[in-house]
Amino acid sequence: MVLLKQIGMYVMAAFYGFAGVMHFVNPEFFLKIVPPYLPFPLALVYLSGVAEIVLAIGLVIPRFRRLAAWGVILLLIAVFPANVYHYTSGGAGMDIPESMLIVRLLLQGVLIAWAYVYTRE
Repeated sequence: MVLLKQIGMYVMAAFYGFAGVMHFVNPEFFLKIVPPYLPFPLALVYLSGVAEIVLAIGLVIPRFRRLAAWGVILLLIAVFPANVYHYTSGGAGMDIPESMLIVRLLLQGVLIAWAYVYTRE
């Protein structure tokens, strides 16, 4: 079980690291799902990308793992409005099936639970 938990942590770190880099490689995708009521959308895209990269690094450093896991949870809560907007706007101009947008909303809870595993020793 310890090995599975460790593998899961590295997979999570890789996931957030990759997602963070994608904020810089393809910011247009992320810009489309920033709710229009939020100011400075490009800055928010870059800021969330930096946060994902920093948290991914923190997850693989034992000293910072618990703090990074809590950071991931807070980040997931912070970006949830973008996922809601993505759904309520009909995909924000992207050709994504409604069912996938619903799955994405539900996935937030799964990702939070996954990160929560690493808030404990």
